[in-house]
Amino acid sequence: MGSVHQLKVTLKGTKPPVWRRLQVPSAATLEDLHQVICAAFDWHGGHLHEFDAGGARFGEPHPDDYVAVEDERRVTLGRLAPAAGDTFDYLYDFGDSWEHRILVEKVMRPDAPQLHAVCLGGRRAAPPDDCGGVWGYEELLQILADPTHPEHHHYLEWAGGALDPESFSAGEVTRSLRYLAIGAPNATVRR
Repeated sequence: MGSVHQLKVTLKGTKPPVWRRLQVPSAATLEDLHQVICAAFDWHGGHLHEFDAGGARFGEPHPDDYVAVEDERRVTLGRLAPAAGDTFDYLYDFGDSWEHRILVEKVMRPDAPQLHAVCLGGRRAAPPDDCGGVWGYEELLQILADPTHPEHHHYLEWAGGALDPESFSAGEVTRSLRYLAIGAPNATVRR
């Protein structure tokens, strides 16, 4: 039976911090982990992204890339960060620059197979996709909190209604994670 990584994923630059505690099968590829993080932060996942572990970069390789990245479909979480205490970074949306620090809190062997990622906890709602990064999110919250601001109604409509930055539900995140297939067959354990 495969192992499971317990991760704390923190969105850098947010105060108070926005974070998620996730359990992810160690056999998950980094491509899988990208999908897990996007689901956990309620992002659509369509932007460019990249993982960085000690200067080694992983993502979707493209022949026109200025700097080559290793193929994320061929690297597993268990290989990239095999032990508790390991850390690495994840960048989502090169325009908005959502930077995350990922800490491996523990690696365990469950009694029963765990085929899907699970959210154990977290803090605060994630910023909406395409809101301009941490700075843009802070500005969005200020505008939404001020009904007299000239752009209040525009941003309220853009956001689909009022945003509660303190809102978070681990159960809702876990429900969205159930739809993700983890551990693609083309993943290899690299040595």
